Amino acid sequence: MKTRLGLGALLLALSGCASTPPAVGESGPVLRDERQEQAYLDVLQRYTDGGEIYKGFDSVLFATTTLQTQAFREARLHRQALFKALPLEDVPARVAEELAAAGDTHEFFLGVHVYDYHYDDFDRPSSIWNVELLTPTGAVHPVSVERLGRADMEMRAYYPATGVFWVGYRLRFPSLLADGKLVIPPGTERVVLRLASSLGKVEMRVHAR
Repeated sequence: MKTRLGLGALLLALSGCASTPPAVGESGPVLRDERQEQAYLDVLQRYTDGGEIYKGFDSVLFATTTLQTQAFREARLHRQALFKALPLEDVPARVAEELAAAGDTHEFFLGVHVYDYHYDDFDRPSSIWNVELLTPTGAVHPVSVERLGRADMEMRAYYPATGVFWVGYRLRFPSLLADGKLVIPPGTERVVLRLASSLGKVEMRVHAR
């Protein structure tokens, strides 16, 4: 694949500092119908945010997260049905299955690109990272962190911010505090997923509804 670099992009590359990791390989799959593609991207954007951590001019981490609201699940599974020629009338049942599997939790997709693989340890009890969901009620830690594996074309079809060398995770947070209060109370507009360590901190803000 041929790539043309303008002077500005070339200088940026030579400086060793970039706002996104270098694009490697093909871009993720897209729908042929531009309206359907844009409709999905609009929903994705509402529930997605990203962030970066740098040490001087060196990149430490790039991250993207998507809150798995019912509206997003519907959009993602509708997109999957279009890609795989599955019956669209089955989408509501598949959404219900996902919601049942998630149980009483708030689920996030987390994609990360860590320049030192030693720090790609979000699913380990001894992880360098403190992962928290921040809401008007307070801060909570995940009840589970599941490593989904390297980002492939299937993952990138639904989370196009990920790329080669990225890793996907499934994070699940409690929906209730110990005192019975809702983690995300009614009327909450946005929530924050925070990743913090001795390497730095990133806070990603997404719509809660």
